[in-house]
Amino acid sequence: MLKKPVEIERMRAAGRVVANVLDSLAEACKPGVTTMDLDKRAASIIAKAGGRASFLHYKVDKAVYPAHICASVNEEVVHGIPGPRVLVDGDIVGVDVGVLLGGFHADSAATLAIGRVSAGTQRLLDVTRGSLKAGIREARAGHRIGSISHAVQRYVEANGFYVVRELVGHGVGRELHEAPPVPNFGDPHSGVKLRVGMTLAIEPMVNVGTSDVVGLQDRWTIITADGGLSAHFEHTVAITEDGADILTLAGWDVDGLANGTPHGV
Repeated sequence: MLKKPVEIERMRAAGRVVANVLDSLAEACKPGVTTMDLDKRAASIIAKAGGRASFLHYKVDKAVYPAHICASVNEEVVHGIPGPRVLVDGDIVGVDVGVLLGGFHADSAATLAIGRVSAGTQRLLDVTRGSLKAGIREARAGHRIGSISHAVQRYVEANGFYVVRELVGHGVGRELHEAPPVPNFGDPHSGVKLRVGMTLAIEPMVNVGTSDVVGLQDRWTIITADGGLSAHFEHTVAITEDGADILTLAGWDVDGLANGTPHGV
């Protein structure tokens, strides 16, 4: 699934739309907003850009995803379906956005604070975001997928949190989900060797109290097994001769993921 430079630029164009959506939703995420409000806002931005929401009508077995984005609140790890739920002060919401534009997908996620959150909740967000950066730093030609996985796991566990093991990142490009899988734990010497032209969605999912998760009856929403908080951050990156090129860089991480030192380890 190696991409040519022109194909990576098409993915970057899709990534700019994804970034614009996430930046707009970050501004909108205030107490009193519903998750459906966020979905409608995202749909409008994607449509105006000439793209298509990657998640809308996405099928797994016979389950069809009914919304444009995923909005996962508090104990919801991923795949939360937008609806009438009103966000309140102290909530966190993981917003996952995928866009198909020019024949290629880009995929990114950020967990956003609603109003004021506790110091412990903010630390969860900081560590999860930092673990994404730690993984991206290992996304270099000649390394292996396990280098990314191990870096995320080491960072998260050194900070006292738990990586979700049942869900993984993935290749991305002409299809939303391509090979190879990108786990958030593992041996640094394991997995496919990274090559220039590979494009990956790296996405740590981090829980406060346990790595275990369970699925809800809606067949999409995944929650923590103990009801504790979870956070999710994701970027689409291209492997280049100089390291990882972030194709979905957005305002929510303008201060850190591409440069500087991550929080914690």
